[in-house]
Amino acid sequence: MHFPNELNLSTNPAQDLRQLIRAEVAQIVPLDEAERCDQARVLTWIDSGAQLCRVQKPDVPPQHLIAYFVVVDADEVLLVDHINAGLWLPTGGHVDVGEHPRETVRREVVEELGITADFACPGPVFVSVTKTVGRTAGHTDVSLWYVLKGDKHRAYVFDTREFNAVRWFHRAQIPKLASDPQMARFVQKWKWFAANP
Repeated sequence: MHFPNELNLSTNPAQDLRQLIRAEVAQIVPLDEAERCDQARVLTWIDSGAQLCRVQKPDVPPQHLIAYFVVVDADEVLLVDHINAGLWLPTGGHVDVGEHPRETVRREVVEELGITADFACPGPVFVSVTKTVGRTAGHTDVSLWYVLKGDKHRAYVFDTREFNAVRWFHRAQIPKLASDPQMARFVQKWKWFAANP
């Protein structure tokens, strides 16, 4: 896989950023037909010129970019008990206007866990398109799933305004029915990706 290393913008930064985000999505090798369809749908959406980032909470525009960063340590993943969603989710956040999703990860991991991003892979390993649930139900999240290296023995200081708790789960024990509906597929992709770096 090829991951763009530089986030260089020229005289048209908005268009350049759109192309960099497109490249971030295009480099993902789909796990299955569902991810292939989501990837194609996201690339068409990016190419349409639509607003990619949320400009007003909770759902303007009704489809917008999310950067998940799944913190892993060997076979374990750190999930958060997300207050608004009412689910055990990976950490992550909305991509701000003018921001590359990798920068979202760097910003949000400091805000949510108080750590510096240590990417297991520079680009996202998974893409999904999902209708939201919970207190902000009804809009569509286009999620780029990044993987960060973590330490299950570390005590993470988490954002109590967003999360009730944080907890490590073995990948075989993730509460898939109480998590993102794409979590089971992400776990399959993570296992595949770990075996095919």
